[in-house]
Amino acid sequence: MAKASLIILVSLAICISSSLNLVYGEASDRNKFTVIGRVYCDTCRVEFETSLSEPIPGAVVKLECKNRTDEKATFQSPEITTDNIGDYKIEVTGDYEDSDCDVTLVKSPRADCNDPTEAWRKARVVLTALDGVTGQIRFANNLGFKRKDALPGCKKVLTDMGYFELKNELGNEFV
Repeated sequence: MAKASLIILVSLAICISSSLNLVYGEASDRNKFTVIGRVYCDTCRVEFETSLSEPIPGAVVKLECKNRTDEKATFQSPEITTDNIGDYKIEVTGDYEDSDCDVTLVKSPRADCNDPTEAWRKARVVLTALDGVTGQIRFANNLGFKRKDALPGCKKVLTDMGYFELKNELGNEFV
């Protein structure tokens, strides 16, 4: 009887320690995120992607998180360079529930496409496991640099998208 009680007690201890290890192991993984996004050339200067937009290999972005209360930096990634198809990946460890985290453009390698979109254009990402979003991968909205001049084919592309119905608002430069 004493032997059976000892076996049950040891088995119970093993089960509890395994459960705690499983729970705490998962908790540390919940604070590891991968932010994925793309940088493109806005060939039509409209500040959104069109069928004429081109990815920018070698563009540089960074991720910065700031506390919502005092706006002090809580995380800043190193500058990340996009791959040969304009994609980037930023690894982040930590929970930033009380921070606003934004991916921003740093520079473009293309002389003909290095005008960043408006300063307020950034890609916000949520980097906490405490908001109901599951998974470690976070997708940032694509970010773009504008060409100095729009491509000739932009008029047709934008007309096909229905944007030239507003030519009075846009002015003659687009017509």
